[in-house]
Amino acid sequence: MRTRRLAAATMVAAVTVAVSAGCTDDSPPEATPAAPASAAAPTDNAIVHVVSAVEPSVVTIHTGEGLGSGVIYRAGGVIVTNAHVVGSATRVQVSFADGTQVQGQVTGADDITDLAVVKVPRDDLPAVTVRQDLPSQGETALALGSPLGFENTVTMGIISGISRQIPASTTGGRPLVDLIQTDAPISPGNSGGALLDAQGRLVGINEAYIPPSAGAVSLGFAIPASTVVDVADQLLKNGKVAHPFLGVVLTTVTPQAARALGMDVTAGALVRQVQPRSPAATAGVRAGDVIVGFQSTGIETVGDVYAALRTVKPGDRVSVKVNRDGTVTDLPVTLGTLSR
Repeated sequence: MRTRRLAAATMVAAVTVAVSAGCTDDSPPEATPAAPASAAAPTDNAIVHVVSAVEPSVVTIHTGEGLGSGVIYRAGGVIVTNAHVVGSATRVQVSFADGTQVQGQVTGADDITDLAVVKVPRDDLPAVTVRQDLPSQGETALALGSPLGFENTVTMGIISGISRQIPASTTGGRPLVDLIQTDAPISPGNSGGALLDAQGRLVGINEAYIPPSAGAVSLGFAIPASTVVDVADQLLKNGKVAHPFLGVVLTTVTPQAARALGMDVTAGALVRQVQPRSPAATAGVRAGDVIVGFQSTGIETVGDVYAALRTVKPGDRVSVKVNRDGTVTDLPVTLGTLSR
């Protein structure tokens, strides 16, 4: 299976990876409670009203390599998008729903979460309303963005799943974890755009999809709004994001590899290397250990480790459970800081 990041799309095709100024309002975006699970499906008129209200909060971002989408995060000129949309650019062009276009400055990006912040010299922007709790499976989902350069495009579907992972073997880099899955059709150029609920609240930033060539039908993924708020606020305050750091190089254990190597465990994250003087090394983690638990969470894949690390903070003392030659041991680890 191959997946694709949605991002910087030209008018012809997407860039494919191995998956696929004056600020008068610096208050964070409003967070609202979840809609009741029993809420009725929205009517056509309701959808029209939601799209009309939120469309001005979604922008198109042009780079020298192509284009992507973005979401107005704060009225004082702050826009959130994907890091892979802006790439290495420090300046981009931002097109608004009213047809105006201004130059924006990329003030921070985080490759680990694939989020970036762009600032523009405007203080009158309609910031999106953010919903930080996770949506439920089956809720209405609206995707807004600029697929293949078709600006202000909206598609509709449902929330297909939460806490999804795309493994590193299909991304060509780090695994994508803690994602929202949706069947709302998304395409190259939707990257950085909004995934909304039926009330028009931001539940995620669109990031990746599995293409039809892989046998998929409407499999799209978004970064949850809670992650967007955490990362954007850190980028705005510090220009970088602090991530918890363990200090190991991992690979997922498969039953086939376990049999071939004569291992006593058939699932988990095999420690291939331990960085010297890292938190893992200090705690006694060794190459050859298999991480099978993190705090109270069972670990079956490398993605599980990355997902578990997203639930803690640098400096936290955590319990890492390892299988070493058939014996399971709990190792207390004080996490370090990885800044990007």
